[in-house]
Amino acid sequence: MKRLLSYLKEFRREALLAPALKMLEAFFDLFVPLVTADIINKGIGGGSRSYILTHVGLLILLGLLGFAISISAQYFAARAAVGTTSRLRRALFDHIQSFGFGEIDKLGTGTLITRMTSDMTQVQNGINLFLRLFLRSPFIVFGAMIMAFTISAKAALIFAAAIPILSLIIFGLMRLTRPLYRRVQGRLDSLTASVREDLTGVRVVRAFRREKAETERFQSENERLLKAQIRVGRLSALMNPLTFAVVNTALIVLIGTGALEIHAGELAQGDLIALVNYLNQILIELVKLANLIVQVARALASADRVDEILSIEPGMTYGDREIDCGARGVCAVVFDHVSMTYPGAGGESLHDISFTAMPGETIGVIGGTGSGKSTLVHLIPRFYDRTEGQIRLFGSDVKELNRESLDKAVAIALQKAQLFSGTIRSNLAMGNKEADDEALWKALDAAQASEFVKGREGGLDAPVEQGGRNFSGGQRQRLAVARALAADPRILILDDSASALDYATDAALRKAIRAMSGRMTLFVVSQRANSVMQADRIIVLENGRMAGLGTHEELMKECEVYRDIYESQFKKEAAK
Repeated sequence: MKRLLSYLKEFRREALLAPALKMLEAFFDLFVPLVTADIINKGIGGGSRSYILTHVGLLILLGLLGFAISISAQYFAARAAVGTTSRLRRALFDHIQSFGFGEIDKLGTGTLITRMTSDMTQVQNGINLFLRLFLRSPFIVFGAMIMAFTISAKAALIFAAAIPILSLIIFGLMRLTRPLYRRVQGRLDSLTASVREDLTGVRVVRAFRREKAETERFQSENERLLKAQIRVGRLSALMNPLTFAVVNTALIVLIGTGALEIHAGELAQGDLIALVNYLNQILIELVKLANLIVQVARALASADRVDEILSIEPGMTYGDREIDCGARGVCAVVFDHVSMTYPGAGGESLHDISFTAMPGETIGVIGGTGSGKSTLVHLIPRFYDRTEGQIRLFGSDVKELNRESLDKAVAIALQKAQLFSGTIRSNLAMGNKEADDEALWKALDAAQASEFVKGREGGLDAPVEQGGRNFSGGQRQRLAVARALAADPRILILDDSASALDYATDAALRKAIRAMSGRMTLFVVSQRANSVMQADRIIVLENGRMAGLGTHEELMKECEVYRDIYESQFKKEAAK
């Protein structure tokens, strides 16, 4: 809540003007029953047509003034609500961007998306209603009661009895519903995650005929959300009938008491109408206040969920040291007894890995599924942090380097190529905004992607749809490799980024990259032996441990794991 208020302070003027104008509108509204009473008592009772017309004109003027003030108040309230939420959403997005892969894996993308969208909408609506009604409604309620005392103290006691009962109902239900609304948002997280998984993996679902099972899983999550919403909805639904019951009971008592006072000559007919109008005003405002309480309860629950994310400190911090890539005789990458355990994992994913890579050297990384290949190369750009040992890039501990320097020096192309909506040019220039067309085409040529890019209308300016769905899997991978090459890094990591390519294209890609690498250190991760055979050295991993390190020829003689991988992919006769 404190964090939300800190962003609301940026719109202090709007946050003060909105309720102030609503108070002024409420002040005019409180005079309407008095003018109505005068019309009945003096205009109609006295038979004065001019008195009636002038006071009707006064009612119209009060209505027009109230309308103009209400519109202005709504403008300022909306400006404060939208502006505050916009800044809070931006802060949340920036904070999520500071998370390492570990925090994102732990939280899950489903809940992060829900908090960025649904929860933020609830917060925005809550702020808007709060600024408009949090002073107006109580002012009308207590103002109407005070005005009732000026008309008839005896009748006004009914107001004094009804208001505490109504307050007890409203705030009691608020206390009950707030934790339930928080639970509803949690259920929505689970549903969002389920839908996202199904849409992302729709091909896998259909390939394995899991439509029925996934439908049942979705229905189960949907039922849990439905039950949570019905439970809180039932409690919230009690608000209106209970408040109406109390107010209507008070109205019955008021009319009965007023009739006796009129008969005794202690109360005028117009005054009774004014009292009834004041009671109706209280009813309307309390209903508004009840809805406000419900919305604010939901907004507070959502604000707490947003604050939970903002309160998480990123586990990965960066230093202020620049990478000195030009230092001579310094290893580009050094792994010194490095071990890695994922958060919440039962065991190590990497254990006691040590190797060096010199500038311009090509390092192959091979191993079976789950051997730790991707984990190893993901430690270089600090997607994750090692749990033991030391990693140095060009002589500096990777934890001491600033983020900009690290991102500039290291580029990676992942197996699951991710393209962003825009154009081919905008995707390629992500790593190097200063790259000109010549540099981009050079990267496309090396990535074996220039042919199909030239074949598209617009060339570099051809559109890319969300996720790159207007490209095939192989085309997406080649564009991802080109994006990494366009960044002109000193360390390039190809994390099984040619898995969707045929052998000929894969070979041409590796040959072109080696030809343009210069002093760039290249890491090639693959399960294909032919993709790493030409590397200067090959790291062989098995169950997170280094099973071998050397050239292809050395490993064929000395490393059984590598020999088994090679012979499983080639005929044994060719291995002799």
